[in-house]
Amino acid sequence: MLISPTALIVFGLVLFPAIFSIWISFHDVTLRNLNDVFHAPFVGWDNYRHVVNDFAFKYQNLRVWGAAVTSIVYSFVSTAVTVFVGLIAALLLNRPFRGRGMARAIFLFPYIAPIVSVAFVWRWILDPRPSGVLNDLLMRLGTIDAPRAYLATRGLALLLVIIFTAWRYFPFAMLMILARLQGIDKTMYEAASVDGANAWDKFRNITMPELRYVLGAVFLLRLIWTFNKFDDIFLLTGGGFGTNVLPVLTYQFSFRAFNFGKGAANAMILLVILGTFMLVYARTVMRERG
Repeated sequence: MLISPTALIVFGLVLFPAIFSIWISFHDVTLRNLNDVFHAPFVGWDNYRHVVNDFAFKYQNLRVWGAAVTSIVYSFVSTAVTVFVGLIAALLLNRPFRGRGMARAIFLFPYIAPIVSVAFVWRWILDPRPSGVLNDLLMRLGTIDAPRAYLATRGLALLLVIIFTAWRYFPFAMLMILARLQGIDKTMYEAASVDGANAWDKFRNITMPELRYVLGAVFLLRLIWTFNKFDDIFLLTGGGFGTNVLPVLTYQFSFRAFNFGKGAANAMILLVILGTFMLVYARTVMRERG
């Protein structure tokens, strides 16, 4: 009786949509039969075959990647950069200095700021018109002769999206790593100093071994969240110019092509990949910590 309201909410907002998405992925659901979706024709694995064979999904060549390859590259590279920048920031903020509290608050700004606001600020900076901040600055310095469309250049657009993701989410990694740094026994560093160890020796033999579990957990969590990210890329490029990823492709199948069965199938493929990441997380980081 007491847990029934919560159970109903979880079922209505989590379980039923998940089960319904699986059901839709095996049926032909479009605008034609959306008003009678439960009588949509069963098509088996056709939606999955159409997704895998779709030009936007599969790998084409070294210059044209599909959403699957782009998602993997974007997720792994941006996660690695995020953790690396977070580690550097945590090491800097772990040292006592005047104004450290203010510095920590400033470093948290990208993570707590609304995504719509920061995305449009970045688009303003990278605006292809001469009035764009970066174009105006580079033209004043004489670095470029004409304005450039940074977010509309294949390759460069993906690199900028990766940089944006790393800039936005490194505070999360910083907080987790900083919390672990402050929990390391200081006597180990004192003993190492007595033995003649320098700063690099302490970092390599004390700091990194103490951080390995946190780094592994943060990397896998951020990898899962980044792989499932929709709003960052959609607000910056809309998935164009070589930045199309699986979450954006799901939106395109469902709400641009209005093929909801195909969109659900794409989402299920994404779910399987995310489930694999979760399995790796459970069998490595959680088992080692236990």
